[in-house]
Amino acid sequence: SVADSDNKGVNSGRLVACITTLFLFSKIRPQLMVKHAMTMQTYLTTKCSTQNDFMVICNVAKILELVVPLMEHPSETFLATIEEDLMKLIIKYGMTVVQHCVSCLGAVVNKVTQNFKFVWACFNRYYGALSKLKSQHQEDPNNTILTANKPALLRSLFTVGALCRHFDFDQKDFKGNSKVNIKDKVLELLMYFTKHSDEEVQTKAIIGLGFAFIQHPSLMFEQEVKTLYNIILSDKNCSVNLKIQVLKNLQTYLQEEDTRMQQADRDWKKVAKQEDLKEMGDISSGMSSSIMQLYLKQVLEAFFHTQSSVRHFALNVIALTLNQGLIHPVQCVPYLIAMGTDPEPSMRNKADQQLVEIDKKYAGFIHMKAVAGMKMSYQVQQAINTCPKDPVRGFRHDESSNALCSHLYSMIRGNRQHRRAFLISLLNLFDDTAKTEVNMLLYIADNLACFPYQTQEEPLFIMHHIDITLSVSGSNLLQSFKESMVKDKKKERKPASEEETESDSNSGSESESDEEASKPRRLRKRVDSDSDEENDINAVMKCLPENSAPLIEFANVSQGILLLLMLKQHL
Repeated sequence: SVADSDNKGVNSGRLVACITTLFLFSKIRPQLMVKHAMTMQTYLTTKCSTQNDFMVICNVAKILELVVPLMEHPSETFLATIEEDLMKLIIKYGMTVVQHCVSCLGAVVNKVTQNFKFVWACFNRYYGALSKLKSQHQEDPNNTILTANKPALLRSLFTVGALCRHFDFDQKDFKGNSKVNIKDKVLELLMYFTKHSDEEVQTKAIIGLGFAFIQHPSLMFEQEVKTLYNIILSDKNCSVNLKIQVLKNLQTYLQEEDTRMQQADRDWKKVAKQEDLKEMGDISSGMSSSIMQLYLKQVLEAFFHTQSSVRHFALNVIALTLNQGLIHPVQCVPYLIAMGTDPEPSMRNKADQQLVEIDKKYAGFIHMKAVAGMKMSYQVQQAINTCPKDPVRGFRHDESSNALCSHLYSMIRGNRQHRRAFLISLLNLFDDTAKTEVNMLLYIADNLACFPYQTQEEPLFIMHHIDITLSVSGSNLLQSFKESMVKDKKKERKPASEEETESDSNSGSESESDEEASKPRRLRKRVDSDSDEENDINAVMKCLPENSAPLIEFANVSQGILLLLMLKQHL
């Protein structure tokens, strides 16, 4: 079939489909493709002009990478041709092709031909170019030669990294008896270009570093690397592209580790009787665990980024870290709860799925961090909020109008004790002593209004507790209001308390938004219009203190109480 579709010109979609399918076969049973390796190799010389041509090359490289190591006594010429073809592609084409061809070359040279000199020459070519560009840049950063050489610089950064990912150049096979430490030299070169003024150069240097760290993860413990990664992840003003690249580096490292572990597991099963695998696996997972501990806080903080792509990669890294059991999950729970409110369904589902997994293994963790998670979800929503003037709301603006944290509630509601403790903790935030910011209270009230309750007992429980809170906080508030009034005449006390009860009942029953209660002056106007007798108004006005600060304070604190009244009415 591949041969047929060749006649119609290589760029046909059918060829791509055939070769992609053959790659999938190779992935599962590479033995099936051994006798077709010669046929596949001819496609490495495809003339590349369209997207399809590149897909053919990349998939053929992926097939050969899996198949060539399984061939028995392949001919010298066949292997030499593959090496030459791959090298031409590496020198000529873009990032994706370079990546797959270097990976294929890694399998061919490391496992079959041991032709290290060939690879060493290629490495030195790019490494030499980088060293030269570095010294030129050090002499004069504004040199015009540098602008002309930018494409060469980008290619060298990427290719040196890609080669370091698949070959350990500190082996004797490569550098002979030289005492030079290649990995440190490469680190130094790449780190130099991460400080470049051009963002594109910085990005390529960081990609190169990510590749090198896969071969030598211990480099991630170097102080300068830690500083670079942590600054990029935590600095609010740092470019989004660099943030994403650092997260991608961590993601690729974890994926590679996972593949290595699975391979080690398969190899182990073959020799299970003789050895103790536990040690082998533990060394490498110990390393990745230590690495993730270093960067975990900054990766989690990336959840609070306005750009969804940054949140997306941060979530991928955390999911991989949790799936490999590299960190204790409890520290991620509040962040996952927060990500469960993301506007993008795929991210919500991924975060919710992680919570379900954690809940299966560790009962009670979700409940323990639920309130912290709700508060954090408010921060995520604030970061995502495109219109900072509008308060963040706690329900979805679609036909469902579900609470943003409805998945969290549905996980907790099954256990009555946990559910009640969670609801009471949320209601306690409305207490005047808790001093919670009013916008967050609105967000929590929205969630309480829209949670997916299943039995009448759930909303009734909330209403009952609202009554208790109102009777305590409400009467304290009224008392503080009365005390802030001027008490020089006996008869003036009564109107003062009347004004308050009036404002309370009005806002409780009529106000649609929490803003109506925000200014005491507005309340006073309403009293004016409702009141018939001028004397009463004058009496109240006389009672108002010179310093309005206590009244403003009262008005702000009463917002929480008013929200509770509205919530109770809604339920």
